[in-house]
Amino acid sequence: MQNIVMGILIPLIGTSFGAFLALFFKKNMKDFIHKMMMGFAAGVMIAASIWSLILPSIELSGDNPFTCYLPATIGFILGMGFLMLFDQVMAKRKINMLNFAVIIHNIPEGFSVGVAFAAALSGDTILMTSAFLLSIGIGIQNIPEGSIISLNMLKGCSKAKAIWIGVASGIVEPIASVIAIVLIYFIRPILPYTLAFAAGAMIYVVVDELIPESNGIYGNIGVCIGFCIMMILDVMLG
Repeated sequence: MQNIVMGILIPLIGTSFGAFLALFFKKNMKDFIHKMMMGFAAGVMIAASIWSLILPSIELSGDNPFTCYLPATIGFILGMGFLMLFDQVMAKRKINMLNFAVIIHNIPEGFSVGVAFAAALSGDTILMTSAFLLSIGIGIQNIPEGSIISLNMLKGCSKAKAIWIGVASGIVEPIASVIAIVLIYFIRPILPYTLAFAAGAMIYVVVDELIPESNGIYGNIGVCIGFCIMMILDVMLG
C-alpha cells in the first residue's frame, strides 16, 4: 500500500516542481517573454492533447478501424462544447480558463495512474513496475504544466499565491487516482471518453486564448519549443 500511495503522488510532485520554477521569474515580465510563454503553453497543450490524450483514447477503444475513433471524437466534441458553454456562461478571465483546462486534463491522467495501480494490486511485479513508470512519465510531463499556471498567475498576484495555485492544479490527480482504484470497473469503460474530453477542453483554450495572446514571432518560437518538448516527453515516457 505504501508503494501505491507513493506512486499516485508522483504526478503531483512533478506539477509542484514546475510551479516552484516561478520563483526564478520576475513578476512583471517583458512583453516578448510573455508572448513566448503563452506560445510555449500552447505548444505543450497541443502536444499533450495529441500524445497524452487523443492517441491513448483511440488505443483504448479497440482495434476496429470503423469504431475505434468514436470515443475520441465524441469526447473531443463534448470537451470543446463544454468549455465553450463554460466560457460564455461564466465569463471567466483567461488565466482562470487556462487553469480550468489544465485541471480537466489532469483528471483523466489521474484516472490512468489509478487504473494502472489497481491492476498492480494483484501482486504482479511487472504490473507494479509499469504503473510506476507511467506515474513517473506523467510526473515529468506535469513539470511544464505546473510552470505554465504559476507563470500566468504572476501578473495578477504574488509569487507565493501563483506557486500555490500551480501546485493546487495538480491535487486533482492523486484524488482521481484514488477514485479510479476504488471504482476501477466503472472508470475503465469511460476512460477513452474522459481522455478525449480533456483534449477538447485544452484545444479550446489554445485556440480561443493562447494563440491570439502569443501572436507574433516570439509566440511562434514558444509554440515550437513547447510542442517539441512535450512531444519528446510523451513519446519517451508514454
